[in-house]
Amino acid sequence: MTRVLIIDCYIDEPASLGVPPFISPHVRAVAGAAIDAGAEILYVTIDAVRRRDKLPIADLSVVMAGAGVPGRYLRTLPASFREVRAVSEILPGFRMLGGPASIDPEYDLLRSFDALAKVDAAASVFDAVVSGESSTRWRSLDEWNRWMILGAQIVLSHPDFPQPLIAEVETYRGCLRYRTGGCSFCIEPLKGAPVFREPSDIIKEAKVLSELGVRNLRLGAQTCFVSYKARGLGDDVIPNPEAIERLLSGISRLDLDVLHLDNADPSVISRNPDKSRTIVESIVEHCTSGNVLALGMESADPKVIEANNLNSTPDQVLDAVRIINEAGGDRGENGLPRLLPGLNFLVGLDGESDRTLELNLSFLKKVLEERLLLRRINIRQVIPIRRNFRPGVSHSKFLRFKEQVRDGIDNPILQRLVPKGTLLRDIYTELREGNRTFGRQIGTYPILVGFEYPIEVGRFIDGKVVGWGRRSVTAVEYPLQVNTCTLAALQSLPSIGKKRAARIARMRPIRNLIDMAAAIEDDQTLSLIAPYFDLE
Repeated sequence: MTRVLIIDCYIDEPASLGVPPFISPHVRAVAGAAIDAGAEILYVTIDAVRRRDKLPIADLSVVMAGAGVPGRYLRTLPASFREVRAVSEILPGFRMLGGPASIDPEYDLLRSFDALAKVDAAASVFDAVVSGESSTRWRSLDEWNRWMILGAQIVLSHPDFPQPLIAEVETYRGCLRYRTGGCSFCIEPLKGAPVFREPSDIIKEAKVLSELGVRNLRLGAQTCFVSYKARGLGDDVIPNPEAIERLLSGISRLDLDVLHLDNADPSVISRNPDKSRTIVESIVEHCTSGNVLALGMESADPKVIEANNLNSTPDQVLDAVRIINEAGGDRGENGLPRLLPGLNFLVGLDGESDRTLELNLSFLKKVLEERLLLRRINIRQVIPIRRNFRPGVSHSKFLRFKEQVRDGIDNPILQRLVPKGTLLRDIYTELREGNRTFGRQIGTYPILVGFEYPIEVGRFIDGKVVGWGRRSVTAVEYPLQVNTCTLAALQSLPSIGKKRAARIARMRPIRNLIDMAAAIEDDQTLSLIAPYFDLE
């Protein structure tokens, strides 16, 4: 039997996440294709390679690699070019490279790969096992659905299984604006007209993953979730609320811990406000709180929008932000609003000037003035994978723009999003740096939560917000165990410094608020910190 080794180098793309705690659907599809072709699969991650674990013997080695977007990661990183090169030199058997790295010109220089799967790695693997030759084709819809079921089993070998693993599930490929070429920087239009998976097939995949023990799913890797099973193309797209309701209601019956999604085209929402509201209401009803619809705005500059065939005007984006806020702004079970918009900005596109950044900032200030909420603002420089661009903004001005957004927009919105005292449930502790601990809720774009004292890593805790950074919050465990917590934990509380923390510690055991009042000797401070304890 042919043995296929899959090395998961943690793919990270604009619409598809694969860095832990996520597992990419593209990697699972490769596993399913190999199994369907009659092969035995062996799955390892780049972290295992970093530990210098010995690679198993295989006839075909598939490296799934590439980060199509720059990101900041907490526990681990996608494999770098240097790491992929090092791995490629020790691979057994026929060597294939898939994922975003396969279309990155930098990787063309690697002579140690026998094939680059530039179209569909899963289809290339299937054909290589069956015929001995890799191919450049897209999987059929039947293959797609079959391979996602067959390849689901590799979640059992993922280092984050069963928690905090999030399995991303695809709904369709391609772009509804493909006839006009779509946005200048995006590769989805090159895949042609959308190929939609049926709700029943997606629900079946979700059910299989759930039965294996996966508790968290993200419907991702699509250009616009609101356009799932939509009718029409281009500016004539008509959303299909009935299909989306069937899909979401079916998955929600699995009683998952987390069901989130990603990506929406603001122009589709703006042009179809009634149908879009119905869809957003379905998302709010069936998905879990903390959910985000990332809106691909890219630029508020009309010249850049025209030069790059971008999908939305600033007015359309603002319409979408308002609709999502109206329907999804109520706080849910994990402490966050049920559904919020995110915004993506790209710097480096054609037609750009210093004026572009001014218009971007002006748009964000309008969002702030209307007291609308955003979950996150993603600002990045365009990566010239599809074509080269002529940037009109210097790198220093790009960095200054980011600083202005982080200080003047992100922080005020974050303070409204999670005021002091907000209870955030099920924070997974992931990292210790000195005496500080960092964790996140499981979700599509989770807020980084810092604790100013050591906590055991790898467990779930609840925390109440005590302060904010630019894009993160500081919290203490809730309820804070006043008689056993550290001095550092006490000092994290509002208006509690070293002296008051020491006085509280000396007064322990503290049995109730009367005892706490005696230790604090300040009614105003007592009222600030009482909500962080479970005292009567």
